[in-house]
Amino acid sequence: MSAVTLTPRALYEEVAELLRQRIFRRELEPGSWIDELKLAEEYGISRTPLREALKVLAAEGLVTMKVRRGAYVTEVSEQDLADVYHLLSLLESDAAGVVAERATDAERAELKKLHAELEAAAAPGKEDREHFFAVNERFHMQLLAIANNKWRDQMVADLRKVMKLNRHNSLLKAGRIAESLAEHRSVMAAIEARDAAAAMARMREHFTSGLEAAA
Repeated sequence: MSAVTLTPRALYEEVAELLRQRIFRRELEPGSWIDELKLAEEYGISRTPLREALKVLAAEGLVTMKVRRGAYVTEVSEQDLADVYHLLSLLESDAAGVVAERATDAERAELKKLHAELEAAAAPGKEDREHFFAVNERFHMQLLAIANNKWRDQMVADLRKVMKLNRHNSLLKAGRIAESLAEHRSVMAAIEARDAAAAMARMREHFTSGLEAAA
């Protein structure tokens, strides 16, 4: 029996990740038509793996497939945002409650370290929106990892991809970074106090404010 050579990652998955990052960076704008021929030429591939990649992104909600018109970067409506933030609020507030109750001292220390990075990224005169956003996401992902529910993690990951389509609007609102940081302080205080109910309430408030800034 001949040996089978497996590549670490299928070509269409690599292409999907390239396109995903271009969408997040706004190189492919919401509502814009995706020129399959141009992209295939740019990446030096056939249209088959490109189309498979677009199917992956469509399943994630980042791309919308239109009959006889092709693929478009998804435009997020106010209702879409409200739905996404509502679900994230439910899932991540539950995770915050679990962490407040069950996290070890070492796990709490990991969250405190990430929170300190957030504080640094929002320091007066040194504010770095992009770094703040990146650390903020790492904080939320670490909290979910500590809560340890793979099904919740999967749902949150998909929802956050859609949320990223609108992330710049929420970051650019005047004073939003300071507000977000204050909300994180409240979440951390509840977690350190091992107060599950307060941690859940503070996380829900965090998402309510985030939606107001993003809408």
